[in-house]
Amino acid sequence: MTVTLGDPMGPADDAGGLPSAVVGIPVVSVRGETFVEVEPEIVTLLVAVNGQAKSRRELIEALSARHEECLALVRSYADAIEKIQTSRLSVAPEPRSGRPEKTWLYRGSVRTRLTVRDFSVLGDLVSRLADLELATVDGPWWQLRPDSPVYRQAAAAAAREAVTRAREYAEAIGGQLTGLLELADIGLSIEGREPAMRAVAGRLARRGTAPQDEPSAIDLEPETQIVHAAVQARFTIPPPASLDPCPAASSGRHAAAVTATPPEPG
Repeated sequence: MTVTLGDPMGPADDAGGLPSAVVGIPVVSVRGETFVEVEPEIVTLLVAVNGQAKSRRELIEALSARHEECLALVRSYADAIEKIQTSRLSVAPEPRSGRPEKTWLYRGSVRTRLTVRDFSVLGDLVSRLADLELATVDGPWWQLRPDSPVYRQAAAAAAREAVTRAREYAEAIGGQLTGLLELADIGLSIEGREPAMRAVAGRLARRGTAPQDEPSAIDLEPETQIVHAAVQARFTIPPPASLDPCPAASSGRHAAAVTATPPEPG
């Protein structure tokens, strides 16, 4: 997003893209940015049920049964699950070694993406999903919702930071902000790590344990989300009466550009 407020004052001049009406007026250019740390709002898991069989029909029937078992387990958590989406289905023949025209086995999988809103059930859900026959669980991906108010809060904080920086520079040379020329949204980003958890083929990995036993819940701690927002802004200030150094101006705490474009030739 870019908001330019100089257009009503006239067409842009070649001097830094400024409107002709402000050429010769000092301009402060600053960057405002902020980092906001918040707890995640949702978490995503990828669950795949896998299978293999001598015939395509047997494979499809096995995958269908395992997929229904997976969905029944997920739906038992009711409102704790925000969204269930089938993201991929694959069924492929595996040719016999040395005879590519002959198929001796079929392999396949069904992948489901789960969005969980209630983190209190997450550890139990992951353990029970991983305990399903020939199941694979990937995740977790901790996230904010796309319409989270945190994004707007971070953007507003970055804009306020830009105003604060510009005002400090103006006051350092004995001036004040007199107008806004441009406010440009550089963008938002979220810092995070790749998920480290991967549970594969739960029942096969639990040999020696009775099938009716419930698996132990995995303790999963939510990962803090760091939202970064940045803007660039340009403000007008009156011509400084003096440019003598002062402590505030020499602190070097922020980076900014204060420019005054020469007046147009008469």
